[in-house]
Order: sequence, then C-alpha cells, then structure tokens
Amino acid sequence: MKHLFFKTAVIAFFMAPLAIWAQKTERQVTQSKIEWEAKKITGKHDGTIQLKEGVLEFEGTQLVGGKFVVDMTTISVTDLTGSGKEKLEAHLKSDDFFGVDNHPTATLVVKSANKIEDGYYVNADLTIKGITHPVGFELEIEGNKAEAELKIDRTLYNIRYGSGSFFSNLGDNTIYDHFEIEIEFTF
Repeated sequence: MKHLFFKTAVIAFFMAPLAIWAQKTERQVTQSKIEWEAKKITGKHDGTIQLKEGVLEFEGTQLVGGKFVVDMTTISVTDLTGSGKEKLEAHLKSDDFFGVDNHPTATLVVKSANKIEDGYYVNADLTIKGITHPVGFELEIEGNKAEAELKIDRTLYNIRYGSGSFFSNLGDNTIYDHFEIEIEFTF
C-alpha cells in the first residue's frame, strides 16, 4: 500500500506542471487601435472604430481562442472634415451600410489558431449586421502586443450600397466590395 501511495505521489508531482501548463487563461485587451480603409473608383476613405471589449484565450503559451466586440456606433471618418465628415459618418451608420441602430456591435470569435513564424494564422467567425461568416488572417504577437490586417467582403454581410457586383451603371460611384481593417492591441 505504501508503495502504491509513493508511486501516485511521484506521478502527481511530475504531472502537476503539465496541468498548470495546459490551463486556459484569458488575457483582456487593455488598449486598441482599429483603422479602416474603403476604396471606390474615384478614391478612398479611411477612419477609425473603437473596440468595446476583447479577450484572447491561451493554453500555456498557445493561442486557442478569443472574442472581440466592436462598437459600430463609433465609426469615424478621418480623411474628411466638417459637413463632409458628418455626412459620410451618418451614411456609414445608416441601413445602407452598417445599420448601427439595429446592430450596434460586430463580433469576431476566434475558432482556432495555428502557430506560424511571427504569430498565428487565425480562423474566426465575423458577425456584422447579425450575419456570420468565417474569416482567416495572420495575427502577429510580440510580447503583450498584437497586430492583424483583415480584408472583408462587405457584400457577404448584406452591405451592398454602391456595389458594382449588384448594381449596374454606377460608373464613378462604384464602391469596391472589400474594405480593410488594421488592428493593433495590447493585452
């Protein structure tokens, strides 16, 4: 009996660090910067949007999940000033684009993350206007800072205003279907 107890104690002693290593931990995003850019035939517009909350989940040092909630009501245009800025911001918040009255947040939920040279290749579900589609992107991590760039097809989320894929004869008023997001955050 003493021999069995001793074996059990030795196994527990050596297995305890593995159990700690595999524990899931959450790291809250403490600072963030999100910039967007959308292009049209005659130029482009850019701006910012605010993260409402964000968390990354790790098992040991391996990224395994996460969730980010973006406050869509904070859409801001940075390349215009005055009434042009106000008009475009109001239009982006309208039902033609993000419909923030009915959909004040967008979410990104990390489903898996595969280690690559500078970080991870992330597979996630992106929900905009209540519509969810998978997205994939590289997430670079250095210390407690992370960066990612996403290219999003807005038409998948029923944002079709000015899209040459859905409307003809738009000419110079055509807005490209994809927009880009650059994200930097500290956790």
